[in-house]
Amino acid sequence: MSTAHGARARARIEVTAAIKDEARRQLAAEGAARLSLRAVARELGMVSSALYRYFPSRDDLLTALIIDAYDSLGESAEAAGEAAAGPFERWIAVCEAVRRWALDHPHEYALIYGSPVPGYTAPEVTVPAAARVGLLLIGITRDAHHGPGLARPSLPAALRPEAERMAADLAPDLPPEVVTALVAAWAQLYGLVGFELFGQFNRVVEDRETFFRHAAEQLARGVGLVPGPGRPPAR
Repeated sequence: MSTAHGARARARIEVTAAIKDEARRQLAAEGAARLSLRAVARELGMVSSALYRYFPSRDDLLTALIIDAYDSLGESAEAAGEAAAGPFERWIAVCEAVRRWALDHPHEYALIYGSPVPGYTAPEVTVPAAARVGLLLIGITRDAHHGPGLARPSLPAALRPEAERMAADLAPDLPPEVVTALVAAWAQLYGLVGFELFGQFNRVVEDRETFFRHAAEQLARGVGLVPGPGRPPAR
């Protein structure tokens, strides 16, 4: 790579990062629905035509921000899971990392788990990043299933066909009742975080950290994870 080519590549990376940073500031101030390429360009002292060379449309910029947010969340969750020992403990660590990330990045969390942005449909390219936390929870449960074992949850007979379909799509090596519980736990995790972040717990839950940990433990038990040795039993 020539020196000139390397300098251009570095400059493009720097300008792209500056565009994203300004767009995140606009998200915080105005919300995703009012994100404007022209406003971003104006704040950066760029002409709009120059910014379009980096992001041809508002939707392209939104997609980049969404992927970055999902990847940042996924990295935080993965790091927390790696630092814990035992499937039950890893599950709790991952859930708590999701909550911490959301509280530290409320506007980015709102972008990926809040109200849909009018006129925008996320493309397939966002799926791998969006799946990181879900796949991490599946992996933790799989490790328990093939290691210390799971306390298999119950499953109504009427739900078994759908449970078997979900298991075939998501985790064929896990029992259908476990996969059903995993999907429910995944939804409940983000429901808990969203309720706290968007104010639904105001004047309802005061000690939110303790409440969340208890709820995360119940989600872990719901998919069949068993606390490691020395952990007090649930009350």
